[in-house]
Amino acid sequence: MYNHGHQPQHVMMNGGHGHQRFGGVQMKYQQANHQAHNNQSHHQHAQHSQVSHIGHQHNFSSGTLGSSTPQFPPGHSQNGNQDHMQDDDEPMTEHWQKQLQLAAECRGATSPNHHAKARGSQQVSGASFAALSSAQEDQSQHERPRAPTVAVVKREKWDELDLGGQGLRALSPAVFYYQFLQKLYLNHNNLRTLPEGIRDLKSLTLLDLTKNRLVELPSEIGMLASLKSLYLFDNLLQTLPSEIGYLYRLETLGIAGNPLPASLTSRLKEKGTKELIRCLIEEMPEPKPPLDRELILLDETTSAGQTPEKFTALSYNTLCPTYATKTMYAYVPDRILEWDNRKMAILNEIQLRDADIVCLQEIDRYNYDEFWRGKLSMEGYKSFYGQKSRASTMGGEEARQVDGCSTFWKDKKYIMLDQQFFILGRKAVEREGKAADILNRVWQRDDIATVVLLENRATGSRIIVANVHIFWNPAYRDVQLIQAAVLLEELEKLANKWCKEPPCPSTKKQLFRFSDDPETQPDPVGPSQEYSHRTQIPMLICGDFNSDVGSTVYDLLAYGDVEKHHHDLEGGDYGHYSNVGMTHEFSLKSAYSAIGELGFTNYTPDFTGMLDYIWYSTNSLRLTALLGEIDKEYLRRVPGFPNWHFPSDHVGLFAEFSVVHKKQKTVEADFSGGGASSNSGSSSKRPAG
Repeated sequence: MYNHGHQPQHVMMNGGHGHQRFGGVQMKYQQANHQAHNNQSHHQHAQHSQVSHIGHQHNFSSGTLGSSTPQFPPGHSQNGNQDHMQDDDEPMTEHWQKQLQLAAECRGATSPNHHAKARGSQQVSGASFAALSSAQEDQSQHERPRAPTVAVVKREKWDELDLGGQGLRALSPAVFYYQFLQKLYLNHNNLRTLPEGIRDLKSLTLLDLTKNRLVELPSEIGMLASLKSLYLFDNLLQTLPSEIGYLYRLETLGIAGNPLPASLTSRLKEKGTKELIRCLIEEMPEPKPPLDRELILLDETTSAGQTPEKFTALSYNTLCPTYATKTMYAYVPDRILEWDNRKMAILNEIQLRDADIVCLQEIDRYNYDEFWRGKLSMEGYKSFYGQKSRASTMGGEEARQVDGCSTFWKDKKYIMLDQQFFILGRKAVEREGKAADILNRVWQRDDIATVVLLENRATGSRIIVANVHIFWNPAYRDVQLIQAAVLLEELEKLANKWCKEPPCPSTKKQLFRFSDDPETQPDPVGPSQEYSHRTQIPMLICGDFNSDVGSTVYDLLAYGDVEKHHHDLEGGDYGHYSNVGMTHEFSLKSAYSAIGELGFTNYTPDFTGMLDYIWYSTNSLRLTALLGEIDKEYLRRVPGFPNWHFPSDHVGLFAEFSVVHKKQKTVEADFSGGGASSNSGSSSKRPAG
């Protein structure tokens, strides 16, 4: 994990409710049985101000523009609505008083580029505004409507855009290219709709739409998870999209001056913005489900007269219930975040994929013992589990809440010959115990790996399966790299031992058949295959590596070496690792690199990236199929996981392989743009440059 009543039948199914909006009917709110959570933003936003110099101008509007914004007498919006919705006999609340004060301030910003001009000539490092000069203003009153003029400084020097008071009737898509914007002023215009492209401005913390003619908001407004202020004063809104409930950082929602139902306004008056957002997320209906992920066939070739030996593997970070707090996942309804519901959805996913080998991360001891081991044994799996080391410092039930990694395999297909579990930090100390940063930084982390040696009962081929969860914090790239190096070193030791493992007796591999029919014959078993070198044994390394494609961890696995004194280790004392470098002998490749990697395996409002991988030995395994990407159209509507259809903030990886026997040569199709490649046993070549 990078940062850290459901209905199971909803998962992986098509069809569902469309977007529903609250309005026209009375909302039924759940009782507030817990306090609203205040979520801290992970980004610091600088204050910005105007500079007097105007470099050049951009046109942002399209369509017909009004020449000026009409003025209205106090107490009335431009749409004819009352200034507020306070009944004479209804007491004024603190929340509504602040609402009206803010509405009055926003209504006063009527002139073109009001907010830019309000900055005057003050300058704060990091951003700039520019207002129209008085000559330009006078000229604009007499010429035909034109595009608004906004001074644009270098992209990295500004992040606020003021298009207020310009009579805009439509927005150009060009506005949405500025995805770095933090504040956008569209107040006092004539906008009747807000384009769906608003979803791309995910850095916005303030959006001012005061005094337009909006009759509805697009559901994509829910993608702006960084929003803290959303001003909708004096529009024609009769409903609010339920997706506003995703805006868990929202501190101020300005709705005065809209003909909204009392069920909405009363909630804000009584409890404020946070409570209204909480109610919206908790009452949010299930969104339309995504299209099923496509199984991508990569290699359907077979050798003449041979039936390929194939197997499938699934790797999945399940999001441990200990980490799935409402504070961390405030954009998720409580009923969806509940572990009892999420675990059933994950189980459904495992059952659907029906993989021969399943590697799960973030499985705590309690749920392994009480749920996973029993449920998956009913599906024909046996398993091995390893827990993070801090559990040994705890007692009782607290220790059982600590997570670890569990590996499952189909008992009918495989027999386990050996199993190993190790704590990566301790293994690093065993090798480089005197190195200061090994002790001070690496040793303190309790991240783990489990390894099993399996043998196919029918063919006798063996496979090493490693399941790992590397430290999550990107500020500790040195720790992540050392942990990956330790993992590979331990795998080399185990592979060297296991290539000398004696054949498994046929009687041990024979499965007991539960049948009263004397004619029923047991499945045939084959002799154990022999391996003369440790790199010949087929290998899978699955898990959450908390490292993206450009990381040094990825490079070490893919290319087989990291030079000494690497910048990730710069200035530290890591003994042999920093003085000599790191290498390994295995020929490894990320399965999803065949399609250029997935766009992400971890999807949240604050982070979207590739963290999880299935690595395989290219000299002994051929990749034949992959589970494809998630419906892109669906992702345009949901800001993050978990949700109704994805029970973890990570997504599962699924791949199919065929075993390459000694006389076969592995030639794989490369769908990432590099052409066909022959896997002769050496590591992939590092890209030039």
